[in-house]
Amino acid sequence: MDNSIDQRAPGSQHGAPQLISVRIPAGWTLVGLIAGIAAGFALSRTAAIGPALAVAEPVGTLWLRALQVTIVPLVAALLVLGIAQMAQAARAGAAARRMLGWVFAVLLASGTISVLLTPLLLDLFPPPAAAAGVLSAGGTSQEVPGIAAFVESLIAPNIVAAAAETAMLPLTLFFAAFALALAGLPADQRTLLLGVFRALANTMLRIIGWVLWAAPVGVFALALGVGAASGGAAFATLAHYILIVVAVGTVVFLGAYLIAWLAGGIAPLRFARAIIPAQSVALSTQSSLASLPAMLDSAGRLNLREETAEFVLPLAVAIFRATSPAMNLAVAIYVAHLAGVELTPLNLAAGVAVAFVIAIGSVSLPGTISFVISVGPIALAMGAPIGPLALLVAVEMMPDLMRTLGNVTADVALAAAVDRKSGEAPQPDAPLVH
Repeated sequence: MDNSIDQRAPGSQHGAPQLISVRIPAGWTLVGLIAGIAAGFALSRTAAIGPALAVAEPVGTLWLRALQVTIVPLVAALLVLGIAQMAQAARAGAAARRMLGWVFAVLLASGTISVLLTPLLLDLFPPPAAAAGVLSAGGTSQEVPGIAAFVESLIAPNIVAAAAETAMLPLTLFFAAFALALAGLPADQRTLLLGVFRALANTMLRIIGWVLWAAPVGVFALALGVGAASGGAAFATLAHYILIVVAVGTVVFLGAYLIAWLAGGIAPLRFARAIIPAQSVALSTQSSLASLPAMLDSAGRLNLREETAEFVLPLAVAIFRATSPAMNLAVAIYVAHLAGVELTPLNLAAGVAVAFVIAIGSVSLPGTISFVISVGPIALAMGAPIGPLALLVAVEMMPDLMRTLGNVTADVALAAAVDRKSGEAPQPDAPLVH
């Protein structure tokens, strides 16, 4: 897995936010998860389990809190940077606006697919018995509001209080509006504020990088309690979770072929042949950024206009993640299902709204970090516990294969759709966010 953030993200010629490099020991985190569950299961039948949990529980709780404390400031900074970039991109011409229209439509469809498909899959293929023991890692569900309270909650009277309460829906909407307003400021003021938020994002990324370096220890401590409570059912639950989330992502992946066919006018078999090199790089690197040269090659194989591909694909890598709403929502719905949280249409609508905004504002981050800062706000907005995410992040490298594969395929399909309908050449040198 590509566990780094490049200092100059794809599409940086279009003003993509420049973020620091962060490397994360994802493989050791998985080792910590497996070892913790196994150790908890082994000790559960001995007198040593009490002292072991007495040490492990505070360690796991502290690590989980350190992970949670970065969510609000990092999400706020990335939302402002990403959405301001998109607002500026819309000024690059009709082709750019057409691209953004497709981005919005696909992301909304992705989220809608998830809220319809994930509960159905969980009904048809329920989690293993004793799966709820995974939730012993911590975190409690929030109260599900009524319709009047839900509508009132969309706008927070005090944004600081909303941040203190991690009320993610009003926070997300506020910072989305803030970013749109910022994009219309004079250039000097816009540059100043974007520099502040870029510095905030980089600072939070450093902190979360430190926290995730301790992930093997933190996850081991949390998993010890899970293994003691649920034993072998934890492994079965994690496997079931991976299959459900990947299944939802697969639907979006296949939808990219439909976009290329119906909107791009490219036959599915021809598109499938042309996209294979880019998909091969995506699977081997788990990085959309690393797949960009291969995506440009696939666009050439499809005879897409060079100016369209060179404008759409770098920008798509930076701001368009087709699988993000679907798979992030699938995670939140899965956790809510295990916690016994009844998700009403309002909860699901809130989840789709937050997933949509997070997807267009999270820029290009490694799977581990994007999992933490993307799924957490969605779960909070839906009233689901976020404690289990600290364990699920350890197996994110597996669903991340489908995330990258689906995103790369959708990026090329998007370029085909824009190229077919474009009556003008995009302006790759148009001034965006600097």
